[in-house]
Amino acid sequence: MNAASGFSMRQIIVDLNISADEYLKHYQRVASMVETVSRDGLRVQFPTGILQRFVTREGVHGTFVIYFDDNNKFQRIERLEP
Repeated sequence: MNAASGFSMRQIIVDLNISADEYLKHYQRVASMVETVSRDGLRVQFPTGILQRFVTREGVHGTFVIYFDDNNKFQRIERLEP
């Protein structure tokens, strides 16, 4: 429980390996979603746009923690350091 905000923050960890071309195809579609499986085996889906700040010329690669509230509403995403 986050005492300051009064609600708990849930999280999932995902490993992503999306090429630049594949990301661009997703991003150009309206309401495009990334579908993957979290490290704990949950099938997850989230808007492609939340990855925008992590895109490089090689695409999006790495391990990410996605935080969401009790209503499954996206709160933030962070990249874990290698």
